[in-house]
Amino acid sequence: MRFATPEYLYLLLLMPLLVAVYIYSNYRRRKQLKEYGDVELLKELMPDVSQYRPTVKFWLATVAVALLVVVLARPQFGSKMESVTRQGIETVIALDISNSMLAEDIAPNRLEKSKKMISKLIDKFENDKVGLIVFAGDAFVQLPITNDFISAKMFLETISPSLISRQGTDIGAAINLAMKSFTPEKEVGKAVIVITDGENHEGGAEEAAKAAAEKGISVYIMGVGSLEGAPIPAEASNDYRRDKDGNVIVTKLNEEMGQNIAKAGNGAYIRVDNTNNAQRLLEKEIDKLAKADVTTEVYKDYDEQFQFVAWIALILLVLDILILPGKSRFTRNFNLFGDNK
Repeated sequence: MRFATPEYLYLLLLMPLLVAVYIYSNYRRRKQLKEYGDVELLKELMPDVSQYRPTVKFWLATVAVALLVVVLARPQFGSKMESVTRQGIETVIALDISNSMLAEDIAPNRLEKSKKMISKLIDKFENDKVGLIVFAGDAFVQLPITNDFISAKMFLETISPSLISRQGTDIGAAINLAMKSFTPEKEVGKAVIVITDGENHEGGAEEAAKAAAEKGISVYIMGVGSLEGAPIPAEASNDYRRDKDGNVIVTKLNEEMGQNIAKAGNGAYIRVDNTNNAQRLLEKEIDKLAKADVTTEVYKDYDEQFQFVAWIALILLVLDILILPGKSRFTRNFNLFGDNK
């Protein structure tokens, strides 16, 4: 589904304001009635006044107006799928979400800096495809490779160390899983971007990167952190994580290991610090990849669907007109619902 003129949807932001004005006006009216005298006595003196009909009429009109705004936005549904060929690349991003990525030597912390960097990179993609993998002691696919960049950024926001219970940093497992995540299309530039602080607790990372390079997949390592290191904040505490002897754990960037993995993967190593230099360098490296034809299934033809919404709005407006604000003679003498309101 899409909207042909989505700018009209901004008018819906006025609806909460209208509701607030209506609630406030009702409050002022009730307050003024109390100043005249006893409310129950006033009800007896005004038998034709309905307590609930004005409210019903207001909500009918409000919903009808909201639906008319949707009509103006022209909702459309795709009716025909077509294969569209465009020039692009495929990128799988493997993000380290181990607890050490919470260290704050990179502001606001290593993980949040990495997520912002990924978000900006996705904004640069056009006819490309992207996938997300998260890893710590294990690795799993957070988002299969896709050209749905909106979903990619939504999944990115949900990433945190709590997604994986087994701690550690298995870079090799992340690269191996990334290799399986690409489409079978050939001649398409493919890259694995591993974002980590480099504290690899498992072996096989260089071997995995070399195997990826042999398949034409470049492996880039983004080293996040400082060489001096930083303590890891403890969860739900103002303290830092400590080892079994009570000493504060300091996590340091293992830059040498990151460089070795990138070299084995025929890619590049890029240091991530508190500047935007890493972002620019990464984008330049990605631009070097060969862009080939990428086939994507998309909706080509769209049918207008505003008629159905317009009919609902019309029915609500007719009901609003038919319902009188006061009680009719019929309802005063015979109350169908038993409350004569």
